[in-house]
Formats: sequence, structure tokens, C-alpha cells
Amino acid sequence: MSASTPSPDSHPGSALSAVRQPILDLPKSGILDVVDYARGRDDILALWFGEGDLPTPSFICDGASRAMAEGHTFYTWQRGIPPLRDALSSYLGRLHAQPVPVDRITVTTSGMAAIMITMTALVGPGDGVAVVSPVWPNVFAAAEIAGARVTSIPAEREPSGHWTLDLDRLFAACDADPSIKAIFLNSPCNPTGWVCPAADIARLLDYARRRGLWIIADEVYGRFTYDTVSGSPAATAPSFLDIADPEDRLIVVNTFSKNWCMTGWRIGWMVTPASLGPTLEKLVQFSTSGTAPFLQYGALTALCDGEDFFQDLLARCAAARHTVVDTLAGLPSVDLAAPMGGFYAFFRVAGEPDSARLAKRLIDDAGVGLAPGVAFGPGGEDYLRLCFAGSPDLVARATKRLADALS
Repeated sequence: MSASTPSPDSHPGSALSAVRQPILDLPKSGILDVVDYARGRDDILALWFGEGDLPTPSFICDGASRAMAEGHTFYTWQRGIPPLRDALSSYLGRLHAQPVPVDRITVTTSGMAAIMITMTALVGPGDGVAVVSPVWPNVFAAAEIAGARVTSIPAEREPSGHWTLDLDRLFAACDADPSIKAIFLNSPCNPTGWVCPAADIARLLDYARRRGLWIIADEVYGRFTYDTVSGSPAATAPSFLDIADPEDRLIVVNTFSKNWCMTGWRIGWMVTPASLGPTLEKLVQFSTSGTAPFLQYGALTALCDGEDFFQDLLARCAAARHTVVDTLAGLPSVDLAAPMGGFYAFFRVAGEPDSARLAKRLIDDAGVGLAPGVAFGPGGEDYLRLCFAGSPDLVARATKRLADALS
């Protein structure tokens, strides 16, 4: 192409020029930017994605295989097959302080799809969403794709090093902007490991009721919690489902990905007011036409037979958490507080304000792949995220390499 020839994407008649500008303006994932930097290298200990290295257990795969053999390969219930929704209702009823009826549950093709459906249903151009950050970057994109504007409310650090949310700051931001229709909260938080206390959940719900706001609660890591002293597995994190009324303006999103090592299956669920069910059914129909039934039978097997597997996974993560904190928190250059939930360590290194640059340097110097904190929005710019859901050997080798490079 000569210097005088316009590039295809700049030509007024090109396909790209006809795409909506907000979609063109969506940023590339900051995590993938680091991953791309490491492409072609086979010596990288990768801890950048939110998954471990265990494949889905065979008993779950067998459940899906049996369903395929039995012919469960056709179009199916838009909101999920009845046996799976029944099992989710029972499962959530065991975890929380009050029942979650079936008519409040919708199965989706991933937790991300649940977030996209939620944003599509609740907000549009001219609306705002208050998002507590740092947070998984897809949340920002989901709101922006719906046409909404995001107001980030950065979490803060206590003197102990643990993260906290200033609710008064959040409420003031919502009061100052009448366009805000929803508050997005992720607890336990990816990436910080913060867990919202039960008292704060009650305050948030009371505020949302008074203001008529929606709460979108991402509770994907709700069962990955640790005692802050011993680091051992603890009870389920506080949840809006423990206290909310059935018709509160509350949507709780979740996924099978983390608890049962099913990230590639792309199956999740959402709990909503029952009155929203028919609307969600239409949104499922007009987006994916439902989740593959044989995958749903695999998910059903996970719920019915997967508790022992999950408890082993949780204990594995608790041990890896000890390894990461013991190895890195004692380094003079590293600022790391033990996460209260999730399976991520979120830390910063003295004198390194550019997390993307540091993540790439650690690719070169340590052979370890981490996610740059800048990808997670305001408040995360100078942090790195390390996923410790992998094997104990992988986590130990990676943290040893990091310690050597940062000492």
C-alpha cells in the first residue's frame, strides 16, 4: 500500500467506519496486552487469568456426556432446564439465610452473559452505573456496550493494608448524579480480595431501596473466603441473598466456572425478582436462545455431586494463599495484605507505578505472567494481580521466581 493510499479502516465506505463509535472506543484488555507480550515463550509460569490448572473433574464431564448420549442436544428451556433450576434453588437455600425460589433463577451462558443481560435490561444511553473498583474489567465494558456511563468509586486501603469501601463516598456519588440507575458491587472482589461486611451490605440495600436504585451483585467468589488470622477456609461470604426481599431491585450473578473448574463451559446463573423472569426469558431468546442442555446436565451433576471436589479446591487455594503471602509479603519492596476472599493476591511494588510495564518486565526477568492492575480500573494502576488457584507446585515456583526478581 502506497503512502497516498488510505488504509481500509479510514475509508469512509469501509465496514469499520460504519461500526458504532462507542464499540470502536472499547479498550483492548490490559491483561491480554501482557499475554500478547509473552506470546511464543514456553517458559512462562502463567498466573494472569482467573482460573487454576485443574481440568473439570471427570464426574461432571460424564454427566454432560450421558446427557448427549440420551439425546439432550435440542433447543431447550430459555431460562434453564427445570432440574437445574430446582437444584440451584436448593443449593442457594443451603448457602443463604432464606430460600431462593425457582422463579427467581435464570440460567445463562456464563456469568459474563448474566452481566450483559443485566446491563441490557437495566441501563441505556443517558444512564449511569456506579462501579466499585478495582474490579474485573469486563464490567466496565458491559455497561458501556449498553450505552451507559460508568462512575468508578475506588476502594481504599486501611492502615492494616486491607481494602475497604467508603459507603458514604459511594452514596454521595450516587446522590450527586441522578442519571445513576444501578450500583455494581463485586464481593469477594476480583482482584483485591476484599469481602463486603454484612453490615455494609445491609446499609447498601437500605440506601438502594430509598433511592430506587438497582444493585448488581457479582458473587462469583462467594464461597472462596478465608479466616483472616489462620488463612483456613471460612464460611460463605455475606450476601444480599441473606437479607433481600424477593422483589427488591437486586440482581445477583454467579457462575459454575470457579467452584468446579468449569471456566471453558460458559454456564452461569442469575437471581432476580420473579417479576423480571419473562423479560429475562426474552433477552435469553434474542441473544443465545438458551444454554446447551447437555452442559446444563453437567452443571446439575456439579451441584449434586461436587461438594467434596469444591472443598478440596478451597483447601488447595487456602494453602496457596499461605505460600504467596509468606513468600511475597515479607519483601521490603512489596506491599501485600492477605486477601480475605477470592483466589487472587493484589500487590504493588515500591517505585513501580506503571503496572503494565512492570508486568512485562517480570515476564522477562522472572518468567512469571501476572495481570496488570491498571486493567481493573481506578485504584489499581500500580498493582499486580496474581491468581493462586493453580497447583501448589506452580504457585510455589512462581512466587519464588518473583521473590528473586523483586529482592
